[in-house]
Amino acid sequence: MAEKNDSFEECIEIINEEIRKRKSKWNLQSLAWMDFDDVSQIIKIHINNKWHLYDSKQPLKPWLNRIISNQLKNLIRNNYGNFTRPCLKCAAAEESDGCKLFKKQCIDCPLYEYWNKNKKDAQNLKVPVSMDYHSIEVKNMSYSVDNFESNKNKLHKKMLSILKPLERTVYKLIYIDNKSDEEVAGIMNYTTSERGRPPGYKHIKNIKKSIIEKVKKVLEKGEVDII
Repeated sequence: MAEKNDSFEECIEIINEEIRKRKSKWNLQSLAWMDFDDVSQIIKIHINNKWHLYDSKQPLKPWLNRIISNQLKNLIRNNYGNFTRPCLKCAAAEESDGCKLFKKQCIDCPLYEYWNKNKKDAQNLKVPVSMDYHSIEVKNMSYSVDNFESNKNKLHKKMLSILKPLERTVYKLIYIDNKSDEEVAGIMNYTTSERGRPPGYKHIKNIKKSIIEKVKKVLEKGEVDII
C-alpha cells in the first residue's frame, strides 16, 4: 500500500517490478518495432496519467495489476488481434488451413471474405511478416475481432432455429462447444460394427454433411447479416 502522499515517482520501483512480472504476457515477437521495453514505457505513461485515480487507502499492487493487464490486452488487440483472419478463432477451422464448412479457408466463407477485403492489408502493414506464420501466438490469445464474434453468433442463432432436432444437437456440440466427432459419438451413444472406424463414424459424417449444406444455403442466400 502506498502512503497517502506518495507520488508516482516515489512508487516507480514498485511499478517497474509489477510490470516486469508480466513480461511473459507479451508474446508478440513478430512486432519488430515494439519490444517489451517499449511496452513498459507505454504502460508507465498510462499509469502516470491515471495516478490521480488511485485511492491510497487501498493496496497499490492490485490496482497496478489491473491497469497493466488491461494495457497489455489493449496493445496486443490494437497491434495484432484486430487484424487476424477469423479462421484462427473459428470452431470450424482445421489444421493446414482446412475448414469443416468450406473444405479450405477461403473467400467462399463470408467471414473470411470480409477479412480479406477489409483487414488483410492492414494486417500486413501492422506486422512485417504475415501473421499466417504466427498462428500459434494468435491461438493463445483471449482476444477476437468484434465483427467476427457478432457474425458467428448470428450464424449460430440462425442455424439453431432451422436445423432438425438431431442436427441441432450435433451442430451445438461440434460447432459451438468444440467437441470432436468421437466425443459427440460418445455423447450420442453411437456405436459401429466397422473394424478400424471410430464409433458413430457414418452417423456423424451424414449429419455433418446435412448441416454443412444448410449452412452454405443460408450464407449464399444472405439470410445472415454479415458485417
